[in-house]
Amino acid sequence: MDRRELLKMIALLTGGAMIGADVLLTGCSPKKGAKQTLFTKQDQDFLDEVADTILPDTAKSPGAKAAKVGAFMTVIVEDCYEEKDQKVFKEGIIQLDAACKKMHGTDFLKASSPQRLSLLLALDKAAKVHQANKGDLPSHYFTMMKQLAFFGYFTSEIGATKAMRYVAAPGRFEGSVPYKKGDKSWA
Repeated sequence: MDRRELLKMIALLTGGAMIGADVLLTGCSPKKGAKQTLFTKQDQDFLDEVADTILPDTAKSPGAKAAKVGAFMTVIVEDCYEEKDQKVFKEGIIQLDAACKKMHGTDFLKASSPQRLSLLLALDKAAKVHQANKGDLPSHYFTMMKQLAFFGYFTSEIGATKAMRYVAAPGRFEGSVPYKKGDKSWA
């Protein structure tokens, strides 16, 4: 599966174009000499748990936390998102935790799996309504998190080799290769 196809599928799943998709297709990189400062290790751990609730372990494949999707999300947001989208995403971490306290009376990291899932399902509904009516407003933070969770997981080694079918393909076929006397023949 190529990136373009994956981005189309993510847009269909989340109800909107993926933030930074054009940059992801063409490539993005951090500014020279810049250190990542927008997110903390706690933010990455939090995002790992959010992504793992969206894409949990199954009998056949490890979940998003095993693929370190939280770290992927922070790098993409910091290096590829515009400042207004970075702000929405960063504040979304705080808002998601506050929503969990309001709904279940506990932090997201301390919530049980069913509590986390019910919260994210409610946020997904709210995000879809927001996406349908947002106009020029930025995307909902949960839409961004969900899109990055899918993209990070399915482009990771674990996602590509364990969650999807994977056949290691040899290099391209070359019908005309110079032969020197004494070389082994091709199979």
